[in-house]
Amino acid sequence: MATDLIRFDGVVAGYGALMILNGLSFTAGQGEVTLLIGPNGAGKSTVLKTFFGLLTPRQGDVMFQGRRLNGCPPAALLSQGVAFVPQGRNLFPSLSLHHNLELGGITLPRQVRASRMDEVLDQFPQLRDRRHSLAASLSGGEQKQLEIARALLLRPSVILIDEPSIGLSPKVSQAVFRLLRGLADAGASVLMVEQNVRSALAVSDRVLVLEGGRLVQACPSAELIADPNLNRVFLGRHAAP
Repeated sequence: MATDLIRFDGVVAGYGALMILNGLSFTAGQGEVTLLIGPNGAGKSTVLKTFFGLLTPRQGDVMFQGRRLNGCPPAALLSQGVAFVPQGRNLFPSLSLHHNLELGGITLPRQVRASRMDEVLDQFPQLRDRRHSLAASLSGGEQKQLEIARALLLRPSVILIDEPSIGLSPKVSQAVFRLLRGLADAGASVLMVEQNVRSALAVSDRVLVLEGGRLVQACPSAELIADPNLNRVFLGRHAAP
């Protein structure tokens, strides 16, 4: 049984007067990939932003390793081993791949940072070949790989990742999913939002189905794959063979 690292207890959060999470409660365990799915507007990305301190809950508690986080600044969470890879591109386009990667480990001693950079580039050989190229010149897939590599420099115990397969070829997407699976197998907790549900379920342990900012289903991923009713309702076109 995995140890719960993340817990949401009755969390209400949103933007201005618009509430997106409406009393959301769930747990995510150490050494597991937990997949968040649901229709657009269900609150999946808002869960990641709320945990990472980009939104402060109006009600309820966000817990990490038994400690209440509510509104803890992202910089403090990074120092506690939490990494966030948001949807979209979050790079410095006028800097090289090398310098963008280096910024992910700016708080590390120089020799440690250099060693860690070599370590993560071993997992992304395509990036190593382009380490002196400007970030703006990278393909969409290479940019996403760089964001993930940069997040791994601090060896996080929690990885929050939003739509990792966007802009990636099927081959690179599968490599990224395998990487996330390997991080969980090594003891990290991965909390993932992903529209490519079929592939994401294959590497995840548990799936949380959100609707209207509430948890409507929580089960082992294998159980969801095997349930034709849940496939039809929640996976839609991704359930097609």
